[in-house]
Amino acid sequence: MTVPVSRWDKMKPAHDNSPEISVREFRINDYDALISLWNDAQLPHRPKGRDRLDKIQRELERGNAVYLVAELDGKLVGSVLGTHDCRKGWINRLAVAPEFRQQGVARMLVNAVEKRLYELGIEMVACLVYDSNARSIELFEKLGYKRESNIVYFTKRGSPDV
Repeated sequence: MTVPVSRWDKMKPAHDNSPEISVREFRINDYDALISLWNDAQLPHRPKGRDRLDKIQRELERGNAVYLVAELDGKLVGSVLGTHDCRKGWINRLAVAPEFRQQGVARMLVNAVEKRLYELGIEMVACLVYDSNARSIELFEKLGYKRESNIVYFTKRGSPDV
């Protein structure tokens, strides 16, 4: 299924006249290409934990995940994983292939996942960004996200791979 078209769901790469980049739902058979994209983008992930094939499959089946990919000529050039708890949406795993950065792909993916979450009745979307990730901080600020400096983030993990 393709995400409903908006002005950010399709775009031409800035560097050539190739076909449009489009956003569509992630399919489980995209998994290997997704992991390859994350590796190329140097996105930290947990292939033995929460990012295992079976874990992602389970999240997709639960119905609270909006996983999207950007594609050009059959190749994944970007990804974003959105989830929600019926109250708040979360943007996770935003990645763009290095050769497609600074061309609006990340903006297109964020706008598409926001749209899908809003259509589900989610009125607040959030993301967590490491303070060392200046590029992502700048992107989310440009997209209207406000930094919350009064939040302390805690985690409790069942294993280091989670």
